[in-house]
Amino acid sequence: MASAARRRGRTRDAACRRTQVFTIVAAVALGVAVASACRDATRKAADREAGRRAGAAGNAPANDSAPGRDSAPAGIAGWATALEAESLPARFDVGKTASPEQIAALDIDARPDGRGLPPGQGTVARGAQVFQAKCARCHGPTGTEGPNDVLVGREPRQGFLFGQYTSLTRTIGNYWPYATTLYDFIHRAMPLDAPGSLAPDEVYSVVAFLLYRNEIVPEDAVIDATTLPAVRMPARDRFVPDNRRGGPEVR
Repeated sequence: MASAARRRGRTRDAACRRTQVFTIVAAVALGVAVASACRDATRKAADREAGRRAGAAGNAPANDSAPGRDSAPAGIAGWATALEAESLPARFDVGKTASPEQIAALDIDARPDGRGLPPGQGTVARGAQVFQAKCARCHGPTGTEGPNDVLVGREPRQGFLFGQYTSLTRTIGNYWPYATTLYDFIHRAMPLDAPGSLAPDEVYSVVAFLLYRNEIVPEDAVIDATTLPAVRMPARDRFVPDNRRGGPEVR
């Protein structure tokens, strides 16, 4: 048994040595690759600048003796310094200018004062239907069963004890300060398997349903771009703007 243990020990030692050798070789290869990339970038920048200067002077394009070919300093730091010293183009011709339509497709944030909310409206009854079809499989039929985040719940109704009792569940009804965040998040990210697929009326309806389930709006509420910002959430006064400015004014 002692002999077998010694053999296992030698095998482990050999494996460790192979791992160390492989790590060293990989690190050296990475360093060589980075240095080569820096050297190539410096040469290209030098060629561009030499060509620009030659063109401005009416001369032929730069050749292999162009400045920067052989005079750039050695080492990664040296190549980076040489690259910074060269005149780089104002544009690198990467990508393209976004169209107004592309910008509009991403400019979908809904702010606490209602800016960004689209036309449309929703009701609690319609929201219950959409929720069952698109949301219940992750959050449960009533928003309390899971398996994903619990959405409905008002406890604790007194105090704001989440920092003291970390086991408390944060829900729309006991933690979210702004009702418009519901629209923003659902529109942007839900349902999980098809984010952004709900129409505005569907989103407004799901919002109405969840606000009703959290005892925040009545069952006959109609939620739209005007009524949603006016909803006052139970935790509204538990959050304040972060007005820290740095330096001696930090509080």
